[in-house]
Amino acid sequence: MEIITSKATVKNLLDPIIQNYTPQKNDEFVKQLQAGILKKKIKFPLLEYAAAELYKTIPINEQLTVTDKIIELHELGGNVLSGIMLQLRLNGHFQSSVEHAIKYIIDGDEWFVCDIIGERVLGFALLTQPEKTIAVLHKMSTHENKWIVRCIGVAAHYAIKKGLKKQYVQQVFTLLLSLSNSTEFHTKKGIGWAAKTTAKFYPDLIAAHQQQLETDPQVKQWFKTKIKIGLGRTSKYAGKYTG
Repeated sequence: MEIITSKATVKNLLDPIIQNYTPQKNDEFVKQLQAGILKKKIKFPLLEYAAAELYKTIPINEQLTVTDKIIELHELGGNVLSGIMLQLRLNGHFQSSVEHAIKYIIDGDEWFVCDIIGERVLGFALLTQPEKTIAVLHKMSTHENKWIVRCIGVAAHYAIKKGLKKQYVQQVFTLLLSLSNSTEFHTKKGIGWAAKTTAKFYPDLIAAHQQQLETDPQVKQWFKTKIKIGLGRTSKYAGKYTG
């Protein structure tokens, strides 16, 4: 199958679908999206472009209906479309966007659904509305669903690498530390990913927590290993923490 790499090609595919949109025919619209966009191999940045065009076309009170229907298709690219549409809703509709992201991640029940939607919604929210989002992440940390706990790490990784301010990175790292005794495989992957990113970009925060990392029995070896890997990518601190 040919991989579509041109915005112009995506626009040509998307325009007739958008032009036929009416709120009364959401089911038909989503089927057209599936056939015309989601069944083709389109790179994620171009799907993000398509999602932004959908956001501009679909009335705000119909958007969640459409994203619900897109997610029900269980197409890989549908997670990108819905994730970006929720991301674009965050400023005016933070709570409902986050709630739908969490629902989609649970329903998707796959690591890639968690990561695609987690970065684009919770990660972006953490970067742009950190105080609100950190409160949400704390609630997520006690969630019974493994993907929602994993998503904390996904969101933190995204926000930190994109330039989350240090004061918020400190708060997020404290939350990551509280989850460093996890035993569930997917949770460890997500939390460890964020720990590694924290160490890479903010090694001084790791230095400030070095005693806890070395002596607290609740901090498991897998977490320490990720810290060590992250520090190894920061030349200033490479080799100074043995884990």
